[in-house]
Amino acid sequence: MRIATFQLRSRLADVEGNIRKADALVGKLDRMLQGNGKGKNLDLLVLPEMAFSGYNFPSLKAVRPYLEPSEAGPSARWARTVAQKLGSVVAVGYPEICPSTLQDNLSLHAKTGEDVQDERRFNSLIVVKESGETLVNYRKHHLYYTDDPWAHEGESHESGFFSMPLSTPSKQQSIPKDDSGDANVGCSPKNEIPTTVGICMDINPYKFIASYSACEFATHARTSGAKLVVLSMAWLTLLSSKELSTMTDKPDMDTFQYWISRFAPLFLPDEGGVEDSSGEVAEPQVIIVFANRAGEEEGQEGKDTARYAGSSCVVGIRRCPRKVGDDDDGNRVEILIWDMLGATEEGICLVDTDSTPRMVGSVKI
Repeated sequence: MRIATFQLRSRLADVEGNIRKADALVGKLDRMLQGNGKGKNLDLLVLPEMAFSGYNFPSLKAVRPYLEPSEAGPSARWARTVAQKLGSVVAVGYPEICPSTLQDNLSLHAKTGEDVQDERRFNSLIVVKESGETLVNYRKHHLYYTDDPWAHEGESHESGFFSMPLSTPSKQQSIPKDDSGDANVGCSPKNEIPTTVGICMDINPYKFIASYSACEFATHARTSGAKLVVLSMAWLTLLSSKELSTMTDKPDMDTFQYWISRFAPLFLPDEGGVEDSSGEVAEPQVIIVFANRAGEEEGQEGKDTARYAGSSCVVGIRRCPRKVGDDDDGNRVEILIWDMLGATEEGICLVDTDSTPRMVGSVKI
């Protein structure tokens, strides 16, 4: 697969300016695709959480002018235009507003006791395909302190699961199965891949009160059979402004290591115990796209300045099970890193997951 992320230094409440930044990166990406000798095909472009509005709004009053109607605002229009231009799937995070339905209000009242509301608001991710048709409009399920004052919870992690079409065949795509459930080697692979999407805080424990080891989102990714995990993010860093000033081309590795730790369920071997190996290098079982933003956003109404971790990357999880006869009593997991941007860099992370990764780390389980 050929995957790109735009790591933007979005300015809070500057939708037009942020779209201009993204447009400039589209032009740069188009030139990169034409100049790499592999043709122009791109499978997926991912932008950060609330990419054009910015993220650090202190209240519903502050964010309200930037709420966009479901699948119909500036973010959705931009996604459809760029998807058609690049011939790829495009995902963009945006603040969504939609009318409440009777079922919405009954469900909300049953869960929280809140009164009937005329509108619902979500921190959302729209994913569109080359034709401009919406593949999924996912609504963030685990809200963070920043969006909790104005956004409602999305329904579930499962609502972000779908089959993503690919522009070109890939080693990670889905294989048709016969009636027994086994791969049907006599059939051509479908040109799609089982995919699940999430937004930033979704990978953390629910409200930070759920068990740390539950890893709800990663468990969903595993049980759903997703081969591609896409995360649109506005992930904060603990680094100071002074520390970040030296990290234009250096990723925030503490943040990266935390992200990887939240996918521990994907490290576990498949059911069935010891697996034999043919000796050939295995393909990654799951590819994860971390599409974060960079820069700082000053706080409003007494809210703290938000500093973002950047470090957008595309990684693969490759389980290396113990072979029959091995003395080692454990399994090993390799973390394949095709590319990673710096913590403060505004730019493009473009990778081909069928190529050799730039870095490989390992975890013993």
